[in-house]
Formats: sequence, C-alpha cells, structure tokens
Amino acid sequence: MMELGDWLGEYSGPGYMWYVKRLSGNDTLANKTHQAGPYIPKELLFEIFPSLARVDIERPDIWFDVYIDSHADARRIRAVYYNSKRFKKQPNGRDETRLTNWGGSESALLDPESTGALTIFAFSRDSARPECHVWVCRHETEEDLVEDRLGPVEPGKTITQAVGGTVQAGLMTAPTRASCWLTPAEIPPAWLTKFPSGAEIIAKAAELQSHGNLMPDFRLMKRRGCEYEIFRSVEEAIELPVIKAGFSDINGFIARAQTILQRRKSRAGRSLELHAREIFTEEKLVEGTDFSHQPESEAGKSPDFLFPSETAYKDPQFPRDRLRMLAVKTTMKDRWRQILNEANRVEQKHLLTLQEGLSEAQFREMVDAKVTLVVPKPIMEKFPASVQPYLQTLESFIGDVRLLRI
Repeated sequence: MMELGDWLGEYSGPGYMWYVKRLSGNDTLANKTHQAGPYIPKELLFEIFPSLARVDIERPDIWFDVYIDSHADARRIRAVYYNSKRFKKQPNGRDETRLTNWGGSESALLDPESTGALTIFAFSRDSARPECHVWVCRHETEEDLVEDRLGPVEPGKTITQAVGGTVQAGLMTAPTRASCWLTPAEIPPAWLTKFPSGAEIIAKAAELQSHGNLMPDFRLMKRRGCEYEIFRSVEEAIELPVIKAGFSDINGFIARAQTILQRRKSRAGRSLELHAREIFTEEKLVEGTDFSHQPESEAGKSPDFLFPSETAYKDPQFPRDRLRMLAVKTTMKDRWRQILNEANRVEQKHLLTLQEGLSEAQFREMVDAKVTLVVPKPIMEKFPASVQPYLQTLESFIGDVRLLRI
C-alpha cells in the first residue's frame, strides 16, 4: 500500500483539485442520518463535473471511480444533482447534489470510527477519465503530515486547493469583507510590525462582536468565527506584500511558508483554550479564585484548567469531589486519552471539544475512562442521538463550576 507521503506527491499539482475536511458525524454513519456519505459542496462538484450543472434535464448524474487509497478500497460512485427547484420551477423543490453508492459500513469513509478523521479528496481534472483519490488519515502522525503541508484543518471548516496549488480556506473564492475582516487601515499599526498574540486577537474579537447577550455556547462559536477572520485579515496584510514581492531563492520561500504554517498551527492549537478563558472571565469566574489557567497539577503535568484553583487542588484537605478539571482539544479523535493523567485528584475529567461527532464505540471508551464531553450546543446535533443526552453544554459546565463556590 502507498504511504501517505508518496500519495501527497502523486495526487497533487495542477492535475487535481483537493477538498480537505474532517469527517463529521453526518458524513459517516455515526449519526445514522439519511445523508450516508461525505458532504461535498455543489459548487465544487459543478467545477469538477461541468455536465452535472444542468437544468434542462431532471436529475443529471455522472458515475466516476473513487479510490480510497488509505484503505485499499475502490468504488464506482454516482454524483447526482437534484434540481427540481430549478428544472420544474418548484419553490420548495430541491437544489442540491449528493454522492451515492459508497458501500455502507464497508466503506472507510462511512465507518463511524472515521468520524473526526482528517480526509483529503483529490479530484482528477482529466474530464476524459473522471476519478477521485481519497486518503482518510488513520492516526495523528498522518494528520500532522497533512497539516504540516496545508496548515490546520478545524472541525466544520474546509480547505480547497485549486489548479496551480492555491489554497483557500472554506470557499474557493478570496475572502470578502465581513464584519470582522479588518482592512489594513483598521489594523493596529503595531500588529503590522509584530504579529499579534492569540490573546490580543481574541480581545479584538470580543470588542468587534461581543455577543454578550448570548449563552456561552453560542457566544463561543460566533466569537471564534470573528477571531478567525481577524487572524486571516492580519495575515494577509502582512504576508501578501512579501509574497507578491517574490523571493531570491527557494530557501527564503520555504522559510516564509513554514513561518506562516507554524503561526496557523499555533493559533489553531490555542484558540479554543483562550476563548474559553475569556468566556469564564465574562461569566464572572475569577482567575485564581474560581479557576486556574495552565496550572501545575503534579510535577510535569499542566491541564488547561483546574477548578476552583491550583491552590485548592494542591491542598490535601480540600475535598476531591469539589475539584474539576477541563481539558480543551479542538479535535479529539485519538488525542482524548492524553488527558487521563493530567490531574490525578480529579476522577471525572471534562473535555471541551469542537469535533463534530464521534462513534458510539469511542463514546463508550470515554465513559469507561470517566471522561465527560463538553460540547457547544450548536454542534450537539452532529453527535449520535444515543450520545447527545450525556453531553454537557459549556453553559451547564459553567453552572456546575459556580456551585463549587458554595
């Protein structure tokens, strides 16, 4: 079987269009939804398969070969455009594309255990032989290899790599002005000479879009969207002039690209944690009294948050049943086990994540390991119905933490 490094080289470049995402519970069979297959935007399928974008016939379709190379699996897939809204002029008709014939649970793409996996779809641009090669990352090492090349891929976000190797996040068009996108004139001058810290960008997001009237779960999701726009706008203002000016040698280009990728990875790694800290403070939890951020629980161990404080945790007289630990991981497919020994005095661990679903088998593993998932309310529906009652919202977790004061 081909190794991922070789695969990335084989199926990249002008001959392929990449679509990269983390599989959600709706993409796989984890949620037992009717979708039963990975969602790929209609606009992307129309670009790859122009004959699909027809409104003069009903339900145009095309069959093409899909090779899931990571799992040595091959399928003949049907792409179909349900166009009744435009073909029959039905106001309530459908206007969507679907990919079918994946093979049910036998497909690695639909396997509930693949939920959360970083996945690359490499569509061939050869119209005479339409096909798609797919790689479903099987472990962290493979995900790290992909993100070292593309930058971080967060749950609910996608990367499309078009002809010529241009990478766009989320959509295939350049970012347009949005409520949090800063023009160069709006960016603080100091940020243009030294890239702002994550805390500075998050503070700016809170300034531009407070959403203080929303419950913490919705505030977190909207605030992160705003923060990401600010980050990208500052990145563009600083890096685009350098890129347009060109490089005198390859080493200079590689060094600059690595700086950009590492900055993106650093941002993705800490963003959720810093947003949580900001929201705890806004919810009148006092740092040092109600919670400790990046404390030391034991020698060499530093969980993201301890409640009510590091001092209480290290006091042997403080009741263990009044201690809480919260770990923060944007994605958790295999990484959740890392939190199990982060705070020995806390038996029931809590884990805040943005991963859009997981398999029932993985959830049972977490329950057995005494891990409670904290999931923002807007994405709870991405989890299996059997799992949802056991998830905790961020608002509920904050409410429980407040009770530790009593």
